[in-house]
Amino acid sequence: MAVEKFEAVVESVAGLKVSCKSRGFEFFLDEPKSLGGTNEGMNPVEALLNSLGACKVIVAKSFARLHKMKINSIRIELEGELDTDGFMGKNPEAKIGFSKIITNFYIDADNTDDEIAAYVDFINRTCPVADSLENAPEMVSNIIK
Repeated sequence: MAVEKFEAVVESVAGLKVSCKSRGFEFFLDEPKSLGGTNEGMNPVEALLNSLGACKVIVAKSFARLHKMKINSIRIELEGELDTDGFMGKNPEAKIGFSKIITNFYIDADNTDDEIAAYVDFINRTCPVADSLENAPEMVSNIIK
């Protein structure tokens, strides 16, 4: 079994804005002003949707030749439904995270509709981010001083 570790360091910058770093790359997440942020970056749930979409596009492009797919272009649009009353503590019955994520694939390929549909099924089964969301990993939290 080949297990590879991926690492991230997330640090508060100011207010709700955070720095996100991995492998020498950095980007910032924030919240919209309406939620107390400065709107200087997408928020974490938007980043999660983008990570899921990016993973699916990367899977699609990486395995296209193997599956004899001739993809001319691919775009994925995602929409997540989240009841903000859950994480805001206003409704203890509401789910805190997404209750539904919808993925819309826009694929221009020199393949039949059935081949494209089968390939989308493969993409959804093979995407590590989708798998992590659908089959939650063990979560461990450590407090280190």
